[in-house]
Amino acid sequence: MTAMSAGPKRHGRKVVIGTVLALIGVPAILVPIEAARFYVRNRSNGSIVSSGQEREYLLHVPNSYDSTTPTPLVISMHGGAMWGAAQRETSRWNQVAEEHGFIVVYPSGTEFPRMWHAVRPGPGLTADVRFISELIDTLGSEYNIDPARIYADGISNGGGMAFVLSCTLSDRIAAVGMVASAQFLPWSWCTDQRAVPMIAFHGTADRLAPYRGGLSWVSPDRFADITRWAANWAQRNRCTANPVESLVAADVTRLEYRDCASDAAVILYTVVGGGHTWPGGMPLPEWFAGSTSNSIDATSRMWAFFREHPLGQTQSTAPQN
Repeated sequence: MTAMSAGPKRHGRKVVIGTVLALIGVPAILVPIEAARFYVRNRSNGSIVSSGQEREYLLHVPNSYDSTTPTPLVISMHGGAMWGAAQRETSRWNQVAEEHGFIVVYPSGTEFPRMWHAVRPGPGLTADVRFISELIDTLGSEYNIDPARIYADGISNGGGMAFVLSCTLSDRIAAVGMVASAQFLPWSWCTDQRAVPMIAFHGTADRLAPYRGGLSWVSPDRFADITRWAANWAQRNRCTANPVESLVAADVTRLEYRDCASDAAVILYTVVGGGHTWPGGMPLPEWFAGSTSNSIDATSRMWAFFREHPLGQTQSTAPQN
């Protein structure tokens, strides 16, 4: 990116940040200070050029990282109109990464507001897939990444992108996770037949990506019914037809499809009354996103699931995640 093209982009970002801070009641004299703090907290720390475009990411390497030891990588993708640092704060993946010793990266979508092209096939979707693949290559050249333990997850639009990666990079992505997932692409689009382990979390009171599917104000396209979506994934993984349901908490049920090909389990957590939020993560504004349940920690459970599903290996028993 040239200095000429970068200048207006930075100026536009400052204007947006300043306007938002002013609208939420920050005194005018403090707007420049708060805008600077916001930028420092939310900036990316890496970028690559992919498909002729600069693509940003935010990387966290745990303090325990040892370059002589193959290390797992988690790719965590933000929702529409969000960004890498917002996903970091919402999911709290960094804390789990420090506890268990893996690398986590938060890539950013494109355009303004930021998004992933996971709604329909096209050049944008192809470019997003290429970016994630090249990001894996880049990080693999800089760190000792274990190729059998690369995972992808996301919230909302980022969850839709996790599905895309399970269909296009299943030879590299061992398992995927989804929270409040926005799914639009038909199953017929996904021609990759590899059984990809999947764990999902979704609230019944999600007004943005409705649990039972249909339309919402955020998109003219119809959302998938989440229970049907999970059943389709189980069919893809050649699991037995009758899932096992259990009560995890007063407001959380767990649906597990078992006896899947390559032990590629499919698990759906349903949060009764939960909104478009990350269970156990940073609460989003309730007036907008709905309720955030703290009955379970989606990130910790997701990591436990990932850890049990490396690429190219089978597990003797189904994990209780």
